[in-house]
Parts: sequence; C-alpha cells; structure tokens
Amino acid sequence: MRILIIEDDKSLTQLLRRSLTEEGYAVDIAYDGEEGETLASSIPYDVIILDILLPGKDGFEVCQNLRQKEIKTRILMLTAKDSVKDRVKGLDCGADDYLVKPFDFAELSARIRTLLRREISRGTPVLEVGELSLNTLTREVKRGETPIRLTNKEFCILEYFMSNPGIAISRKILEDHVWNLALDAESNLIDAYVQRLRHKLNAVGKPDLIETIRGVGYRIK
Repeated sequence: MRILIIEDDKSLTQLLRRSLTEEGYAVDIAYDGEEGETLASSIPYDVIILDILLPGKDGFEVCQNLRQKEIKTRILMLTAKDSVKDRVKGLDCGADDYLVKPFDFAELSARIRTLLRREISRGTPVLEVGELSLNTLTREVKRGETPIRLTNKEFCILEYFMSNPGIAISRKILEDHVWNLALDAESNLIDAYVQRLRHKLNAVGKPDLIETIRGVGYRIK
C-alpha cells in the first residue's frame, strides 16, 4: 500500500515516514499544497495524509480540487485546527477522516487501516485466491493450513496481487503501489522481491501461483 503525506513540518513527516515504512507502507512526502496535489493527481495512492495549514494551497483547497478531479483516494486530514467548524469544513471538502494534533501514532495507524478496509469490496479483511489466504488485519498468510512468514514488503506485494487476481500487473504498476519515489528506475529490486515471494509460497511443495508474463510483468493464478 502506498501513502502520500502532505505536511510542511519536516520533523513530523520524517517521523511518520519512518514509522509507516516500518509497518510495510510505501511513503511519499510533499511539503506544500501544490506539490502534494500534483503527486496525488498523478500517482494512485491508497491513502493521503493531508495537513490543512500548508504553504501555497491549504489542505481544504487541495482536498476539494482532488475531489473535483474525481480522485477517490481516501484522505485523512491531520491538523492542529481542532474546532468543530474546521472539522466540518474538512469533511465537506471531501476528507474521509480527521485527526487533530497532537496525536498518538497508534491511533493514526488504526485510522489508516480503517480507511483501507473500506476499499475491500467483499466486506471481509481476508483475501483468498485458491487455497492461498491473506488477512489484511492480522497480516497472516496461509497456503492451505500452512502459515507463511513474509516480510512487510513481500506482504504488500502479495496483497496487491491478491486484490487483483488473474490480472497482469506490470512492474510499473507494482512500483506505483508498493514502492516510494526513491526507487531507482533501473533497479531490479521488484523482480528480486517477487522471486523471493514466489519461493516462499512454493516452499510448502505446492504449484507455482505467480506467473511471469514475458514483457509485461506478473499475474497471480
């Protein structure tokens, strides 16, 4: 899952990036409203964390502009403006949630998970493809009855595959959803992670579930 933080407090953004990265998210940062709106309009993020008091365009304007562009990414407003009037304005602009500073990271993390759960169309936190199951809440992965231990990045890759079963996923699409902007375009990191994931899924003596599509990318069968 990929998150965009639009926040001008650099100390806070670096703290959030480090904490969210440790939880397995890919995280990009924008320090002003203009840059944040540009990134949010061009990259398919899963969640946007948006401050209100920003240089240039404020968070209200950014949120409203994104909704006018029909960008449906979940938006969590994170701000020191705690009046009822400001919260109502944020929600009316199109925000999905509103968290007031100072805050506890555990609460922010829980709110992000709640926003992501709303995207699971089947109304269940468990994704299933054949005998493979992935629980988005407990982060448990099983093939049949056999548990499979994955790193955070491997889990994110598999979650994206399983959210799009049978669909050919290019390396660029995978990069957009699982990595941040710092990934070197010439890197073979994506292929290396997919191969490691494939090895773990097949280690239980089962047939290969991840198919390589030459010249395109990958598909989970």
